[in-house]
Amino acid sequence: MKRLICTFAAFLSAATAHAAEWRTTWYAAPMPAWGAEFPLPTMMPSALEAQTVREVVRTSVGGARVRVTYSNRYGDTPLTIGEARVAATRDNPARAASALTASNGVLLTFGGQRAVTIAPGQSATSDPAAMPAAAHQRLSVSTWLPQRTPLTTFHWGAQQTAFVVKGNQTGATALTGVEEWKGRTFLSAVQLDGPARRTVVALGDSITDGNGSTPDRNRRWPDLLSEHMDGVAVVNAGISGARLLANGMGEKALARFEQDVLSQPGADTVIVLLGINDIGWPGSAFAPQEPPATAQSIIAGYRRLIAAARTRQVRIVGATLLPFEGALQGTPFAGHYSRTKDAVRREVNEWIRGSGDFDAVIDFDLQLRDPAQPSRLRPDFDAGDHLHPSDAGYAEMARIAALIAK
Repeated sequence: MKRLICTFAAFLSAATAHAAEWRTTWYAAPMPAWGAEFPLPTMMPSALEAQTVREVVRTSVGGARVRVTYSNRYGDTPLTIGEARVAATRDNPARAASALTASNGVLLTFGGQRAVTIAPGQSATSDPAAMPAAAHQRLSVSTWLPQRTPLTTFHWGAQQTAFVVKGNQTGATALTGVEEWKGRTFLSAVQLDGPARRTVVALGDSITDGNGSTPDRNRRWPDLLSEHMDGVAVVNAGISGARLLANGMGEKALARFEQDVLSQPGADTVIVLLGINDIGWPGSAFAPQEPPATAQSIIAGYRRLIAAARTRQVRIVGATLLPFEGALQGTPFAGHYSRTKDAVRREVNEWIRGSGDFDAVIDFDLQLRDPAQPSRLRPDFDAGDHLHPSDAGYAEMARIAALIAK
């Protein structure tokens, strides 16, 4: 009897340890959709109906079992997922965005059922499915939406092509009648059950989201960071247009910090690269009536994030804000930069470097600025809009981030 009790206790211990090995291997932070009141289009339809959406993701760490999460965070009606499958994406040298899969993959269930309905403001994670995946492997998640589904929760500017077709084609290895989109729908996370050592979350704006990088090539700096850090899950919680203190193209960081950062399984480190939109938006076409940001208000926002991270024993790393002289020049958003705004950026950066409030600092500004003109990005690190880095710039960011995040 004693041996039976010990065996059962060992089983429970092993099961608990195994359950703790889930890691978010890929993430897209949910955003609320907007209408014509905002100066940028969503480039997505207002609703889907009787359609399959196939989205390609790339893992940061591998594992033996998979599960996915769908978010209805900003929905005001229930979201019904009729069927979902995950499969390995077939290599297609001619097209990195390939919608081809190596097989029809594995069917996902939710509480043992093929379909799931997600209440407004909620999310749903599938049951574990046996499907091994390697680190840095591309997977396709195919989602059947049988009912009219308002696209109220999405992710803008994904730097990855999504494929949309009529009917239920979740099990098709090759889709027919494909329409291509540049955003993401309700899929927010892919988790793998494996031996990941740690989880690092990158919290940021369009620079963390990878704007300016080559689409469909996984050249965002968090993608490249994961290549420097074997066995570490890297979660990209970047949102284009994100701000620290105020809502923009997504909720302010202070509001989404719990869901997008602290709730990630095994999160032990967060890298914060936020504030350039707080500085740049006021007085521009993005926020024409908003008063200018001050360094003091941004620093106060950082301190609130630091306090929240420390409460959960999560290491918090501050990243200096990149130079942005000439940002969005020649566009309706050219007012993004001014010398006065740049003075605020410099003051914030000096505080990040010298205050000691963050657990560590990554000096992106120092590494990517033009030595001949420090208020600008170095030409070879500039994607061309003087705001977002190029592939080479993102590679340099990943290299120096890895030195601190390891």
